[in-house]
Amino acid sequence: MNRRSFVGAALAASVPDAFAAPHKVKPGDIPTTTFGKTGIKVSIIGQGGARMDLHPDLPSAAAYVRQIYELGVNYFDCSHIYWDGRAEEAYGRGLEGVRKNVFLTTKTMKRTAKEAQEELATSFRRMKTDYVDLWQMHDLRTKEDIEQALGPGGAIEAFEAAKQSGKCRFIGFTGHFDPGIHVQLMNAYHKWDTILMPIHAVDHAYLSFENTALPMALERNLGTQAMKVFGKAFLLRSLSPTECLRYALSQPGVHVAVCGAGTQGQMEDNIRAVQNFTKMSSEEIADVRRRAIIGAGVYTGPTMEYWKRKA
Repeated sequence: MNRRSFVGAALAASVPDAFAAPHKVKPGDIPTTTFGKTGIKVSIIGQGGARMDLHPDLPSAAAYVRQIYELGVNYFDCSHIYWDGRAEEAYGRGLEGVRKNVFLTTKTMKRTAKEAQEELATSFRRMKTDYVDLWQMHDLRTKEDIEQALGPGGAIEAFEAAKQSGKCRFIGFTGHFDPGIHVQLMNAYHKWDTILMPIHAVDHAYLSFENTALPMALERNLGTQAMKVFGKAFLLRSLSPTECLRYALSQPGVHVAVCGAGTQGQMEDNIRAVQNFTKMSSEEIADVRRRAIIGAGVYTGPTMEYWKRKA
């Protein structure tokens, strides 16, 4: 079952009339927050670029991007590799004329300065911009990744040069493989502005980013993005979309939940879920964790969280 089907079932179970029409989402309905040390105001949910590949073609993806912007989402996550580059192109087309009104991000998996710099130039062309708000080192997994990226001739040289020249406003890193690598990256380099990691209701049970990397990110006031908040739809077996989003956004230091919505209806569901956002109490968090584990059943740990390293 896909995430949309899960969401529909969850919403049906949460209202007296399963066929009641949801209220219309209006621009301005999305709460905003200050994105850590960047000082920038961003919507607490953002569009994830990886799901642009759910659209049949580039024009429809670009039209969707514009629709989401008009609903009030101002945080647009992307990467050089998403949809073989077409995700960046969809952003470029969809945000044409309004680019300065959004917080636009992209990522590179290149670990050398030369290759990273070349990719950034391509990303600019695709996204029809001459700067990004946030440029991130993407999917670092090993000690060797860190040593290459932060060493002589490493990608960090391109990142620092881009920030100094105004080609990016902020720099950060991402990963979902090993929370210990996140800790090593924060210890090895102290000028990060942001971080992206998986935060969801069963993360605490296996190689937990929430318990290991998130406290350090909070201590350093990094702009913190949560990904995989629905556990790649596994969590929707036992939790509602609202509970998934509230859980992630209730964790100390989390600013933005990046949602891989592929349709306007999905993103409108997400917006409705956070319109009247309040943080969960400790009792609510404990209850959600318990039900998430029960619902995930045998799928907890590396079987469900297949993106993490095997212990």
